[in-house]
Amino acid sequence: MMVSQFTKSLRGTIIVFLVLLINVARPEVFTALVEMEELLETEAVLITNLEEYIRAQEEKLQFLKKKAAEYQSEHNEAAADIAGYLTNPINAFLLTKRLTTDWKEVENVMLFDVGSIYLENVTNYRNVLKFPTDEDLNGAAVALMRLQDTYKLDTASVARGELNGIQYATEMSVGDCFELGRQSYINGDFYHTVLWMREAMDRLLRSENGTTTTKADILEYLAFSTYKQGNVDSALTMTNELLELKPDHERAIGNKQYYEKELALQKMDRKLRGDDGSKDLDMDFEQVRSVSDPSKFDLPERRLYEMLCRGDIKPSPLELAPLRCRYATNNSPFLKIAPLKLEEASLTPYIVIYHDVMSDEEIEVVKKLSKPRFRRATVQNQKTGELEIAHYRISKSAWLKDEDHEFVKRIGRRVADMSGLSVETAEELQVVNYGIGGHYEPHFDFARKEETNAFKSLGTGNRIATVLFYMSDVSQGGATVFPSIRTALWPKKGTAAFWFNLFTSGEGDYQTRHAACPVLAGTKWVCNKWLHERGQEFLRPCKLQPDHPPMC
Repeated sequence: MMVSQFTKSLRGTIIVFLVLLINVARPEVFTALVEMEELLETEAVLITNLEEYIRAQEEKLQFLKKKAAEYQSEHNEAAADIAGYLTNPINAFLLTKRLTTDWKEVENVMLFDVGSIYLENVTNYRNVLKFPTDEDLNGAAVALMRLQDTYKLDTASVARGELNGIQYATEMSVGDCFELGRQSYINGDFYHTVLWMREAMDRLLRSENGTTTTKADILEYLAFSTYKQGNVDSALTMTNELLELKPDHERAIGNKQYYEKELALQKMDRKLRGDDGSKDLDMDFEQVRSVSDPSKFDLPERRLYEMLCRGDIKPSPLELAPLRCRYATNNSPFLKIAPLKLEEASLTPYIVIYHDVMSDEEIEVVKKLSKPRFRRATVQNQKTGELEIAHYRISKSAWLKDEDHEFVKRIGRRVADMSGLSVETAEELQVVNYGIGGHYEPHFDFARKEETNAFKSLGTGNRIATVLFYMSDVSQGGATVFPSIRTALWPKKGTAAFWFNLFTSGEGDYQTRHAACPVLAGTKWVCNKWLHERGQEFLRPCKLQPDHPPMC
């Protein structure tokens, strides 16, 4: 086989992809699971490319092995009777040919780099397929840390692929754990750096398989992160261990000297303050409730939020007793024929869940319309009123108009029936898909008085009410929680939650502050409709006396 024939055969195995729609890789694929689905397609292409590369290398080796066997056979025959072999003119010619044209062919095949074609493929794929960025890697790592904290997940269990005792994935390798720790280190999150570097170290010491991650690599991050957490003694011990492995490690040498000085100062400080060395701890818990709300938290909001997300707080039978389920008509002529199934979730503020209010067909159409329009979900800047992305809201969203599809218009009419309000001044239907650990920390849907620029461009007043449709079940996590009233709504496909954000007086109801818990397992799709004050004057009129709590 000539090298040209070999390369021609090789190139014939290359997969050619005709991509009609160029999809340049976009960042932040971690913010929506629907984006992550495309990464599996990318991985499938890369695996196929790798398999073809391996096959081409094997073909090359088979060709060279065959030639080596042929030449060795001829050489053995010649070596057995050199004089007799060379006196045969045919043998003399064949030996000369083997050492000229034949060896040139073999040399060319040996020099031919079969990998270059496949590497070129990968470069071309980056222009047409979706690849994650370093930002995505960091975002995915941060999301996993968020899930670990919110749901109190044991590091070793997560590394085994377990979430709350359920096996979802294969075990992480030493390198996987090391990378999670490294990403936490990049973010200045030394707490999680220590957790995951320790897990990487444990796995390294137990591992029988080879890994490119070394003990020295782990100790370098672990020692400094331990120091940043205030444990100088342990940091010095690990730094000394690192220097035993790498005596010339410049950073470790400098850190060792610094830690020794720090320990000397601490020893002196303890003598000055007394034997126990104790200090007063100033626990400054976050208090997020407005002074206009007469009730107070007896726990920090963050703690309540996470407890509700985990299901640690559940309503008592006494709290559930006043709540009712019924068929609702809401004075709607249509609902008198087809009443809605209503379940009360809270009486103050009044929060209800409507069951079976969105069909599977409607859900699939809404998803299909939304996917091409997805952008990173934003929040309003309190001072400027401008939309901006925020770390406390991880999801992607799209907006659909009534004219986009009959189903979208139909959902709008259903919102009017459910709420008893006009949707003429409502915002477009917002569709949201949450990504890895996707969440939205506690927030208000309405604009507070200090947010003077909020919704100014709409000219329809404040957000009077919210209707939130759940378009998927969620395996674990993903609840909508109201920390003030200790209530959690768990996603159920086809249901919708409804609540008023404002009192009839127009004042904001601070007890409607809510959050979307991180999605632990599964995917979460929701869509929501925000109704505004304009046009509701006669549908929800003011009362003779203000119905909002006394203002301080």
